[in-house]
Amino acid sequence: MAALKYAGLEDTDSEEELPPGWEERTTKDGWVYYANHLEEKTQWEHPKSGKRKRVAGDLPYGWEQETDENGQVYFVDHINKRTTYLDPRLAFTVEDNPAKPTTRQKYDGNSTAMEILQGRDLSGKVVIITGANSGIGFETAKSLALHGAYVILACRSLSRGDAAAQRILGEWHKAKVEAMTLDLASLQSVQHFAEAFKSKNLPLHVLICNAAVFGVPWCLTEDGLESTFQVNHLGHFYLVQLLEEVLRQSSPARVVVVSSESHRFTEIKDSSGKLDFSLLSPSKKEYWAMLAYNRSKLCNILFSHELNRRLSPHGVTSNSLHPGNMIYSSLHRNWWVYTLLFTLARPFTKSM
Repeated sequence: MAALKYAGLEDTDSEEELPPGWEERTTKDGWVYYANHLEEKTQWEHPKSGKRKRVAGDLPYGWEQETDENGQVYFVDHINKRTTYLDPRLAFTVEDNPAKPTTRQKYDGNSTAMEILQGRDLSGKVVIITGANSGIGFETAKSLALHGAYVILACRSLSRGDAAAQRILGEWHKAKVEAMTLDLASLQSVQHFAEAFKSKNLPLHVLICNAAVFGVPWCLTEDGLESTFQVNHLGHFYLVQLLEEVLRQSSPARVVVVSSESHRFTEIKDSSGKLDFSLLSPSKKEYWAMLAYNRSKLCNILFSHELNRRLSPHGVTSNSLHPGNMIYSSLHRNWWVYTLLFTLARPFTKSM
């Protein structure tokens, strides 16, 4: 009882009644959390019962959900012309009993982005995603935006980026999304994008290097480099360098590099074990599209590891990932053989 008294929990008889100094709140997607104003902290579990809850159903007629300048969710009653930070649905909460993860990892190949972000409020977070107008990039952008983040879709085609932003706004008209031009095949475009972003005077909490090309014919970029290498790796490398200071100032921040298991099926060293730069941007005679892709993905991982080593002491972490085997996206569009292979594999792969 002494411990309860110290925590301020002995003053209430009901298991559901909150102790003094506590407040019940909800996130954008309806999950209940508890704010302790005395200790200035929040938690998902009820301070007395230890239960988790979520609200049930839609907002009553005439009510609308808003977010203030601090990212706090509040509610507008248009009929009675009043506002409140108390969700009117809190009287109809249902108990949530999440099953504790077994020895198997909590998330697996069947998990969706929306499931992983469930209950999280990303208001105030700024995210840049390259190649965000389609495929994995679009689904990532949509999921983060629907949970409150301000998402910048960095796309080669501004019109396609704007169309993707409108699709997200169609799901939630108050989503904070914006398309900006970024062509990774042009280092000048990368520089212009970084300058344009910095001019907004925004923080940067998450940079997701997602854009990639696959199976493209050999060609040189305007910078004189093989296109797969520049788009998949070097353009992102340069982008991170240009935005590094913003990431540091926004810490805790993170960089996420989308790589691939195919990085295992290549090498970038010569016979003596030294890095062979000619393999990174090969001549037309030495070019094979699949190998070029694999090498670029290996570069992604090596870069991410080194970036994490250098920046993690400054509050910026970096991780690389494999999104899944043969995920059906538009990555295959450059050659009909790849399109056929992806189509045959589609029933056995994870959807977008």
